[in-house]
Amino acid sequence: MSCMTQFSILRLSTLSSKLAWIAHRQWLCVTLIGLIAFLGSAAVGLIVGIREPKFHDEFSYLLAADTFAHGRLTNPTHPMWVHFESFHIIHQPTYMSKYPLGQGIALAAGQIIAGHPIVGVWLSFGLMCAAICWMLYAWLSPRWAILGSVLALINPVLGIAGYWAQGYWGGAVAAMGGALVLGGTKRLIHEPHIRDSLLMGAGLAILANSRPFEGLLVSLPAGVFLFLYIINQRGQALWLSVRRIVAPIVIVLALAIVGMEFYNLRVTGNPLRMPYQTHEEIYAMAPIFLWQKLPPEPEYRHKVIRDFHATYGLPFYTSKHSIPGFLLEDVYPLLSMEFRALNIFLIPVIIAFPVLISWTLRNRWARLGLIIQFVLVLGLLTEPFKYTHYLAPITGLNYYFVVNALRLARWRNRKIGQVILWLTLLLAIAALLVSLQATIRTDNSSSWQVRRAQLLKQLKQKDGRHLIIVSYGTRHSFHDEWVYNEADIDNAKVIFARAMDSKQDCQLVEYFKSRRTWSLDIDDDELIPELKQYPVSVCK
Repeated sequence: MSCMTQFSILRLSTLSSKLAWIAHRQWLCVTLIGLIAFLGSAAVGLIVGIREPKFHDEFSYLLAADTFAHGRLTNPTHPMWVHFESFHIIHQPTYMSKYPLGQGIALAAGQIIAGHPIVGVWLSFGLMCAAICWMLYAWLSPRWAILGSVLALINPVLGIAGYWAQGYWGGAVAAMGGALVLGGTKRLIHEPHIRDSLLMGAGLAILANSRPFEGLLVSLPAGVFLFLYIINQRGQALWLSVRRIVAPIVIVLALAIVGMEFYNLRVTGNPLRMPYQTHEEIYAMAPIFLWQKLPPEPEYRHKVIRDFHATYGLPFYTSKHSIPGFLLEDVYPLLSMEFRALNIFLIPVIIAFPVLISWTLRNRWARLGLIIQFVLVLGLLTEPFKYTHYLAPITGLNYYFVVNALRLARWRNRKIGQVILWLTLLLAIAALLVSLQATIRTDNSSSWQVRRAQLLKQLKQKDGRHLIIVSYGTRHSFHDEWVYNEADIDNAKVIFARAMDSKQDCQLVEYFKSRRTWSLDIDDDELIPELKQYPVSVCK
């Protein structure tokens, strides 16, 4: 054997030893994965460009973030609130987002720390990857746990360049909560520890405040599994489980429940009534679940809001009340969501599917993971709407099964397994690079959300304060909503308001008479709307 060959083998052996040493330092790896995820998502955002909010949900979360960042739980109803009505927010009894406060807190953290909510998105993505790494360390050997964490980081759709890391809609917060719950369940059954109980309790609280329904579907099977373990203990072991598992989780959940009820009280006036429920009662034409009956049509003050609920929201409910509709509009979208969540990583699952299923049926933890996924899927079939972030609580489980598919393929045939592993990684990286390149090359300067942001920036640079009265034409899409405002409307530099009848518009102009008033007519999305001086004289 030549000296060069011996040197190469020695180098590889040394590198392998160092990697093994790092892999067995759990908290070091968890911290490194979290930092890399945060820095990677921040680098992508800064290179590609920070995205402007586009979807109704994003604006709603940003309202919550702005509220929390200014030290408030909600905002008082504005005297001119009918002009500021918009999607996924409420104005009665207070002015606030309809959503649970988890994503809003994450965005508020970014706004407070760095002056921009997107930093909170990057932080939540970093914490998500760290939580998934922590979970996988309990479910897998160290090297495979690190691999699963890397897959979460480079996922072409939901990784550092995806909307969980570069948008305001969320997903990372609920995925973090799910990983903490599932990681805590496995660790506590293996060896009860107060730290792990507190982390599991935190995960339950995060799920309750990000995706309550889906989080409940994931937490119940895991909780039942943990409960059965505890009640089967005897004597000293039982008391140890009560002190180290039950008591810490109950304390964390009690604090979380009190906090949630106080928040509900401030926003809706009822500690047991969520803002989401208030919003649906005021605005929704379709119920939250498919088994519920259609409510009476609400009273709408703006055509665009009614059109959204009548031609978009309601069909999601009505189309699923037949067998063909259920299969095409409910089951198929759910399968598409799972495909979108796993994308490239479905390749090893499909290749190793027979052996993966056989192994799952023999392994109790894999069976628990499969049961949790099955319960969540059944629950999602009862909801009219479906988006990929609804699956967020089982994100860690998805990577658990992907990694085991890679592991089993490698175990059955080492060479073929190595090929599948490297092929999966290379395809994922290639898809990620293609996605980044496409994003960089795409000119979005004509998109409505960019034009809205540019207009907002221009007016903020002008002297004085501004009121923009927005009118929509017949060709305008209700998905492209311009009327969203800051938490403190009266003190905002720029305010967007809806045009109504001449009497009400004049009352609005009179209320904001110290501002410069503009009119903005928006019709076809391809046309650039022109900002015009509002004819204040018609109100005199």
